[in-house]
Amino acid sequence: MLKSILTLPVSKFLSSAVKSKASTAVQDQEALFHSLIFQAKDTDFGRDHRFDKIKSYAEFKERVSIRDYEQLRPYFDKVVNNEPDILWPGLPKYFAKTSGTTSGVKYIPITKQSMPHHIETARDALFNYMAITGTNRIMNGKLTFLSGSPVLSTTGAIATGRLSGIVNHEVPSWLQKNYVPSFETNCIEPWEAKVEKIVEETAAQDLRLISGIPPWVQMYFERLLDFTGKSTIKEIFPNFELFIFGGVDYEPYRARLDALIGERIHTLETYPASEGFFAFQDKVTHEGLLLQTSNGIFYEFVPVEEIFDDNPTRLKMQEVELGVNYAIILNTDAGLWAYNIGDTVKFVSKDPYRLVVTGRVKHFISAFGEHVIAKEVETAMIETCKRFAASIVEFTVAPNVNPANGSLPYHEWFIEFEQVPENLSQFAQVLDSNMVQQNIYYEDLIAGGILKPLEIRPLKKSAFRKYMDSIGKLGGQNKVPRLSNDRKIANILDNLNVLEHI
Repeated sequence: MLKSILTLPVSKFLSSAVKSKASTAVQDQEALFHSLIFQAKDTDFGRDHRFDKIKSYAEFKERVSIRDYEQLRPYFDKVVNNEPDILWPGLPKYFAKTSGTTSGVKYIPITKQSMPHHIETARDALFNYMAITGTNRIMNGKLTFLSGSPVLSTTGAIATGRLSGIVNHEVPSWLQKNYVPSFETNCIEPWEAKVEKIVEETAAQDLRLISGIPPWVQMYFERLLDFTGKSTIKEIFPNFELFIFGGVDYEPYRARLDALIGERIHTLETYPASEGFFAFQDKVTHEGLLLQTSNGIFYEFVPVEEIFDDNPTRLKMQEVELGVNYAIILNTDAGLWAYNIGDTVKFVSKDPYRLVVTGRVKHFISAFGEHVIAKEVETAMIETCKRFAASIVEFTVAPNVNPANGSLPYHEWFIEFEQVPENLSQFAQVLDSNMVQQNIYYEDLIAGGILKPLEIRPLKKSAFRKYMDSIGKLGGQNKVPRLSNDRKIANILDNLNVLEHI
């Protein structure tokens, strides 16, 4: 009780600070740009690109080209070998270990300057929520974060692990008593076994906040109900109030999670990554996430259709336009320079700067020039599910360029339903109609007889869990790509024998 009383004035203070920073976003970004350049001028990267001569953003763009991990690998490899002063002064505090499709294992540096931004931005998101909703009851109970293992290895002298595991070591002392599950349980590696142990540890707790990726939280909820014999999560946790998520659109999961919980509760969307904590939902009723502009990251934005050009348009935050799909580019106090993380975003407000995550640069379908992105397929699915009161577990979309029956090519939707709709063909028709409304190029291809309307492949229960397990990414912060421009995921699903025959 004392903790919740003490957090009330703190939450109001931090919420006020969030608003204040939002009002000075442009000035903060300008100051941060010059500060980052100055701090890194004596690093290898800074000397190679003559940071000491850079006085303006225009000069920076002339000297520093946009790069992804593979293109920065010569510098990253030196940092991994524990050479100091390569991308940022000194050595990183951690390496966040991630996996990529082209670069294999990636080691993203987290420095003593950048690490606090991850923790402080998460704190600001939570305390701002308490301030705007007028509730601080969360702090009277337990909080759980479904995360990766906190067991860290070392790369030379540098502690290395998944970001969610690293964060376990940075949880503030004032919060640790509220935190479940135990450190030992969090260290369990097989996801299935870990979830079972988390269920055992938390079933009798006064759980009030849960954070995690929606499909894995859904799995946790289902196991809780099986374990306790209860009908809803609210029967187990009557004070459960807030679900924090990030990395995926929540709406496709909402109906099923609402049913499991027993009612609709508050949700808080965040936008964290190994490279930084970029944005969070600062208002309950406003669309978009508030971009964090004073947390060690200077942002650039490139129109997504230009991202692979030799000389793409590069814009500062204040130069963006609303409703345009941009690739987000980072310059950070962890030593990432003009770094393309592969995410795409769209601004919905410039006063303050709020954005929505629209997908991944490499997660799209454009086999015929349609350039369909994740946000479009997600929106089409959400609208269709509303029409039919349907609920899905997960889905992904792939092009079928050369159908075996010789028909026109089409987009193939692999969908794991909670219950397959009675009229699946009508569901497919409405879904295709919603896609036509989302993407004008797709509409032209359908109307022109280049593509035929989409087809649905319903999947058996737990199909996507089997898929994620088959590629070694079951649980944690791993997500199923919503769409791809090839048949790799589709072929694995075919080989796993998870297609539902109806």
